[in-house]
Amino acid sequence: MKLCVVIPARNEARAIGPLVAALRRKQLDVFVIDDASSDATASIAQSAGAQVLVNQERRGKGGSLKRGFEHVKALSYDGVFVLDGDGQHDPDDLPAFIALAQAHPRCVISGNRMGNCKNMPFVRVCTNRFMSWMISCACGQTIPDTQCGYRYLSMSALKEIPLVSDDFEIETEMLIKACRAKIPVFSVAVRTIYGEETSKIHPWNDTVRFFKYFFKVVLTK
Repeated sequence: MKLCVVIPARNEARAIGPLVAALRRKQLDVFVIDDASSDATASIAQSAGAQVLVNQERRGKGGSLKRGFEHVKALSYDGVFVLDGDGQHDPDDLPAFIALAQAHPRCVISGNRMGNCKNMPFVRVCTNRFMSWMISCACGQTIPDTQCGYRYLSMSALKEIPLVSDDFEIETEMLIKACRAKIPVFSVAVRTIYGEETSKIHPWNDTVRFFKYFFKVVLTK
């Protein structure tokens, strides 16, 4: 399989270099979408071996992912991984994704942190469980960690899913639209590496945006 990685990143100069280097050691092509960073994210990623696309104006996580996806769709990849640029996703978890992807050429795979969340903040655990329950209901199947940004999409699945969201709700959109298109959705256990990074999620704005998207998509089923 020919696989690549798309990483949306904004002001991730601290973590992006080691992440890209680790992925390149695994013989993966890496595409970093720099979302109008004010630091050296783009240059560090490029020096570590990534191909970098720079947003001149901020487009959000969804907007950056859509740009990256459109770029790799034109290339000859069988599938694409999505990792966050803050170093929380461990490249050593990739073999579990790859094994499932090889067995299911048309699929979406989501990371699942909830099997061992002792280091996850309690409020985040509660929020993740509640939102995962809601989204699982909309999907018609159990997805234990719908908020995990560590993903794999086969290229055939990616081309079938018309993604329109511009921010964090794109993660929900991927899952709901995949399930509605009868694309198999799987989960694999991953660990999350918590460091000194600050979450890019705005608790109020992004929660409101999520519920607006969620009820809109559920009501238009």
